[in-house]
Amino acid sequence: MMRVTLSVTLSLVCVAAIGQPLSIKELPTPKDLPSTEQAVAWIDKDPAVVEARSALAAAGHGAAALAAGSHEWTATASTQRRIYRDASSSSQEWSAQLERAIRIGGKAGLDRQLGDVAQEIARARIGEARLETARSLADLWLGWLAAGRAQELLKEQLSFAEANLRAVDARKRAGDASTLDQSVAQTDLADAQRQASVAGSNLAKARAKLRVRFPEAPLDVRPLSDPADPVQPEAQWHERIVAAADPLKIAKGEVRKAELNASRTKADRIPDPTLGVFMASEAFRNERVIGVSISIPLSGSYRDERMRQSLQEVDVARAALERARREIDAEVAVTYADAVGSTERWRLAERGAEAAGNSARLMQRAYTLGEADLQSLLLARRQSLDASRSAVEARADALRWNYRLMIDAHLIWDLARD
Repeated sequence: MMRVTLSVTLSLVCVAAIGQPLSIKELPTPKDLPSTEQAVAWIDKDPAVVEARSALAAAGHGAAALAAGSHEWTATASTQRRIYRDASSSSQEWSAQLERAIRIGGKAGLDRQLGDVAQEIARARIGEARLETARSLADLWLGWLAAGRAQELLKEQLSFAEANLRAVDARKRAGDASTLDQSVAQTDLADAQRQASVAGSNLAKARAKLRVRFPEAPLDVRPLSDPADPVQPEAQWHERIVAAADPLKIAKGEVRKAELNASRTKADRIPDPTLGVFMASEAFRNERVIGVSISIPLSGSYRDERMRQSLQEVDVARAALERARREIDAEVAVTYADAVGSTERWRLAERGAEAAGNSARLMQRAYTLGEADLQSLLLARRQSLDASRSAVEARADALRWNYRLMIDAHLIWDLARD
């Protein structure tokens, strides 16, 4: 009943999330994942997200610098002594000048737009970093829970092997079991101990990966719910994921940035003039010189080549945008196919595990009644264990791909927030 309830809940979650436009906060987090409050706290503290936020702050300063412009005031001062040949006197003279280049041709406005676009790209990179971190959190979390369940299965198998060896020893003392049976039981126990050790190591590694990446994650064991098929067509998943895809937002921002850079280099073909004012004192301080200066660089081939380069970079950015679109399309198609296929594989694995478990129980009864030998019993148990482990792996895999769809669509963990 619990499995059925969890399956129905997950199905309703997917219906609500994909069936109609839905606010992110309206979608509950699946029970076998960390809560939204926990996940947001861990995601925001991840180094990749912190790095992206710092990059946004840097982009803000860069935008302010672009708005102010790179031209600054330049002050020049000089002093000289004029000596007259036909006289013994000399004149102490000085001059001072203040000048600055001025952006013309709409360059200041283009620079401000470039700064704004840089900030938009930086914000999109924060979203991208949060999404990748959320993916890692879901994968590591489910991997840890699956490893825990696998260890439980091996502990059960180990207890069966120990009980079986005790039973065989007792039967051998009673003359009802052979030395071969005892040797087979000992071998089975050693193999169960080995597999239990491997399962323990796998659990320790899964726990370590989770705690290293997310140090504050509590390692509270919880059961894995039953996966459910995506309840909406691939097209609706595709529409939702593409609308939320931060890599596309970044690629579009890069196109806009390249176009603005092209406009900026085109405007820069007309060089910025430098305006200045100056004052001088000459002829024994009897002359005061006050004037205005202007200097204009002469445009050459350098500016033309820079403009051609920027135009080519626009084509590069547009090609990158198209490549990003195709990659997103392919990724959504693959994720959806994996979500559907893995859920079907989980159902098959569950049926196989149930059948193998029934066979093992029947074989145990037959062995107790003396109708089956020990090796047949151990083979049935081994098959049951393998089928149960496959079912656990299939369950975790199906949940991983279903939750990947939800994460990519920004339907859980408040991923739409900047």
